[in-house]
Amino acid sequence: MPLDRDKGRGLAHELVERLKARILAGEIAPGQKLPTESSLVEEFGVSRTVVREAISRLQAAGLVETFQGRGSFVLDLPASTAFSVEAAQVRTHRDVLDMIDFRIGVESEAAGLAAQRRTDLQLKAIERALVDLGGSGEHPGTAVEADFQFHLKVALASGNRFYSDLLASFGPMMIMLPRTRLEHAYTVSDATHLTRVTLEHENVYRAVADQDAAAARAAMRLHLSNSRARLQAP
Repeated sequence: MPLDRDKGRGLAHELVERLKARILAGEIAPGQKLPTESSLVEEFGVSRTVVREAISRLQAAGLVETFQGRGSFVLDLPASTAFSVEAAQVRTHRDVLDMIDFRIGVESEAAGLAAQRRTDLQLKAIERALVDLGGSGEHPGTAVEADFQFHLKVALASGNRFYSDLLASFGPMMIMLPRTRLEHAYTVSDATHLTRVTLEHENVYRAVADQDAAAARAAMRLHLSNSRARLQAP
């Protein structure tokens, strides 16, 4: 059944969900090969680019593994992890600062790996999130999601599913906290803040695009360190 073309950028996400549902339902068992790229293009009415991005996301989620010349094969379902951080657990200002300290260590290394391993398709996904963030001044309600998607896309480009799984488990709450500080961080009236934050994200993007791992680590560390400093500002 063809996907809804009106969804634009959501096509890859919807294809991922369709294939994931088949995998989780056992319709495509561990060890079995996914339908070929051509078959998926024909069945869902999408482009090869959408199919490749969807398979890349399934790889990042640890659901499939791709072998050059052989195709993509379903893996055994990963065991669930007990580690999770709910928004309700991050209650105090100290919790928020600790969360950023944790993210600095995790995301700086993820950015460095992304610079080394990213594909052209993954770089495009990071770029799209950056464009969405830069254009969110007129639609402040979309800024938090765009910010989160940028960080998630960088983690996906690291090629290590544990980075992307971890950030996905946090969700946009990792950007939004604490509410008392950030409720109006992304508003039209605070254009200076948005410009500064977007520039910091651009520096990460450029380093990943240039495949400069050291610069990518430094840019991500600087961005998150600046975020920490902004949270401590009076």
